Amino acid sequence: MHAGAVRTRAGLLAVVLLAGCTGTADGGQSSVEIPPGGLSSGFDEAPALEVSVVADGLDHAWDVAQTRDGTLLVDERPGGFTAVLPDGAVREVRADFGDLYAQGETGLMGLTVDPDFAENRRFYSCQGVVADGRTSLPASIAVIAWTAAPDWSSATRVADPLLGGIPANARSGRHGGCRLRFDPEGMLLVGTGDNAVGTNAQDPGTFAGKVLRIDPMTGRGGIWTLGHRNVQGLAVRPGTGQVFSVEHGPDRDDEVNLLREGANYGWDPAGEGGYDESVPMTDPDIPGAVPAVWSSGQPTLATSGATFLDGPQWGGFDGLLVIGLLKETGVLALRLDDDGRLQEQFRLPELEDAYGRIRSVLQGTDGDLYVTTDNGGDDKVLKVTPRPS
Repeated sequence: MHAGAVRTRAGLLAVVLLAGCTGTADGGQSSVEIPPGGLSSGFDEAPALEVSVVADGLDHAWDVAQTRDGTLLVDERPGGFTAVLPDGAVREVRADFGDLYAQGETGLMGLTVDPDFAENRRFYSCQGVVADGRTSLPASIAVIAWTAAPDWSSATRVADPLLGGIPANARSGRHGGCRLRFDPEGMLLVGTGDNAVGTNAQDPGTFAGKVLRIDPMTGRGGIWTLGHRNVQGLAVRPGTGQVFSVEHGPDRDDEVNLLREGANYGWDPAGEGGYDESVPMTDPDIPGAVPAVWSSGQPTLATSGATFLDGPQWGGFDGLLVIGLLKETGVLALRLDDDGRLQEQFRLPELEDAYGRIRSVLQGTDGDLYVTTDNGGDDKVLKVTPRPS
């Protein structure tokens, strides 16, 4: 693994605009009128983006986090942590993955650093596990707390697990989730998948198909929202208490949801004792089911990690919610109003079909956008920087 070369698409301001749309309660689409003065009529303020490779040679890079001193930490689904130091040096972080369950969509997944990392050096992973490393035993998904060595040479488990008992699909690894982010109050959010089990999303007795909210020191907490199919992204909107989830749909309607404590987001595929994926992502027959703020319609895009762009350096892109795409191989940008309603959508041209599957996007502590690719074999961490005009 080593730092890569810079790739630039100079002067490209044209944006691929799509018709604005948002999900309705019955899973359909309703058009959204783009207001006068919106970004669609002000692309002269949209920055050109410079894309560089800061690490490569990774295998299914899943998530990326950044500490206040600028160090990047990235994980790989088959197991492995890599640190990119502020001077650009790339370092393997030794860690124990003897109990890792990596099958299909499940493995080493969500990653985030503690808000007090400078003092406690804690970070958190969400990963498939098997007891004592024995693959013959039932698999599950756990949130594990780690501490990093001062020189990033190794990481040690300090809460193993911080939170356990999240079900996994031990046969296929399907719908394992699992995204980690901190909310504005310092609680750890955990987005999970439903394991392709029809009853899980609506069952308050299981952590599958939920967003959980827990104390990062004690692991205490529980279900915050339910009715989710496979949470692949969580994004906290700067300056607000708003949290958005990003989910995979079946053959239609990937979703972005604005989360509210105790709310039900309507996924209920429990058919004749099976897993009926023909049902709508938001079932209108569920009382109080919350419709998505955005849905893909058909076909799906395979939406994944998400983050908000924040800061004057982003010009006309300031405030956008950007989302990695696994099927459409790019980055989707959504403009939302203060209440979370969709105003418009488009794709970032510098990343469109240029790097393959995009798993995670994160605005770092330095204000730049970091992106992980998930193609297998030679995956990368990309740095996306708005170029000064």
